[in-house]
Amino acid sequence: MKTIAILTSGGDAPGMNAAIRAASRIARHNGIKLLGSRHGFRGLVDAVIIEIDRESVSNIIHRGGSILRSSRCDKFETPKGREKALATCDRHGIEGLILIGGDGTMRGAVDLENEGGPPSVGLPGTIDNDIAGTDHTIGFDTAVNAALEAIDRIRDTAETMERMFFIETMGRHSGAIALAAGIGGGSNVVVVPETKTDIEGIAKKLQSDRDSGAQSLIVVVAEGDESGGAYKLAEKIRKITGMDSRVTVLGHIQRGGNPTANDRIIATCLGVQAVEDLMDGRHGHMLGWKCEKFVRIPFREAVTDTALPDEIVRHAATMLT
Repeated sequence: MKTIAILTSGGDAPGMNAAIRAASRIARHNGIKLLGSRHGFRGLVDAVIIEIDRESVSNIIHRGGSILRSSRCDKFETPKGREKALATCDRHGIEGLILIGGDGTMRGAVDLENEGGPPSVGLPGTIDNDIAGTDHTIGFDTAVNAALEAIDRIRDTAETMERMFFIETMGRHSGAIALAAGIGGGSNVVVVPETKTDIEGIAKKLQSDRDSGAQSLIVVVAEGDESGGAYKLAEKIRKITGMDSRVTVLGHIQRGGNPTANDRIIATCLGVQAVEDLMDGRHGHMLGWKCEKFVRIPFREAVTDTALPDEIVRHAATMLT
């Protein structure tokens, strides 16, 4: 194998650069040229391909985002768009492809391989931690720690002013960030889209905590919860309890910033293994990180199964919040 290409697609996740850097170094060590597709699949469709050399990956392991940039590409969703992507691969002699992203990225990998594209290996890059088969996705740990820091800061104000705060995390379909940050931040309630929201029960719990002497109340809400997010939930609770509150939406601060040590290490290990898998003729799978070991999840499973928050974590959230 002489030439491999790498791309980052969908939402950015801290640690993507660490994976790119690792893939570049191991490829160069084995005499393989590494190319980068700018803006994800769009780079393949529009033939925007660059060479990733030593200078390209110098001092990027600590940087958030992606030096290759990322986007969602509607053109790639069409047969004509994928035909252009395949032509780009042929033109540049791309013999293997590494794709970093979420389930949409893995679906793109399936389409390319099914239509005669180069052998592909996927890496789970999403802060939502919602891909089945892997304990952690690249970027999840950083997002949780960003949310946790915000919760700690807000609690200072909540304690001083004796107020209730509703804090909204990212996660349209996944409550993983909310659960982890809620437990770590000692919140009173965690609300996630995977569980039916009991408005009356939440109101009763918050009122009980207040009556028991709680100086502050913290409710962590995943943005995709059926209650309508933090603002709507706060209003519903106010109507039942009469308690006033403040709302903070954390938004995209969870996607940016320097990756944590854990995200850097996982991304680096996965980046190295992706190149080695392609060199060994292994492809058609996403590499995961489970129990501190590599696992290979066939693309068809990675795109059809959605990870649910761990039962132990959900139990802890129920018992402690």
